[in-house]
Amino acid sequence: MSQTARPVAALFDMDGLLLDTERLGLAVNRDLMVRHGVDEDLAGRIAMEAIGTASARTYARIAEVVPGLDVAAFDAEWRARVDAAMAENVPLRPTVGEVLQALADRDVPMAVVTTTRTERARHHLEVAGLAPFFRDVIGFGRYAAAKPDPAPYLTGAEVLGLDPARCAAFEDSDTGVTAARAAGCPTWQVPDLRPAGKPFPDLGQGQAATLLDAVRAVGLLS
Repeated sequence: MSQTARPVAALFDMDGLLLDTERLGLAVNRDLMVRHGVDEDLAGRIAMEAIGTASARTYARIAEVVPGLDVAAFDAEWRARVDAAMAENVPLRPTVGEVLQALADRDVPMAVVTTTRTERARHHLEVAGLAPFFRDVIGFGRYAAAKPDPAPYLTGAEVLGLDPARCAAFEDSDTGVTAARAAGCPTWQVPDLRPAGKPFPDLGQGQAATLLDAVRAVGLLS
């Protein structure tokens, strides 16, 4: 890994990195497309493409295969089904609770940087019991352009009052890694859902199997 800055803070993606929500969102997205007449295999590929991507880009892609798509209705049903499934339980990705508690014990500043809308993200973090760990949640609507643009991570670093080079970024998706590296953050990728055989981007990011491994590798925990 070519990054040399010594980080003192952490910026976390949310879905697929902290919360084990990507599988649910993908399944609902795929099922709704199939109901609109999209071939099941194609719907699955499009749903996978949506991981880490802003909803506007995802719906533009779906509209290519569903002429006349009512985006608002599709989005409303997707959100309703996902929210119902997570009303009382938002599962965590491996080692997340352990990592956040250890960083909090060391007074490491932390924030969430996500493509999910801010209030929706806050709600999911509250249900998951993670909200108290973060100084802020930077969701869609808090920055000028979505990932892979660097704006979300630049905003996250600004909120923490630090140079991006002092903020380690943790991501699962290629889109998020692209955004974090463009912002100048030392970045570690902890992949979740990923098409078989898809190569990782070569952006100078580190890679790890779990969030705990990544946080240790970047030097925030020993």
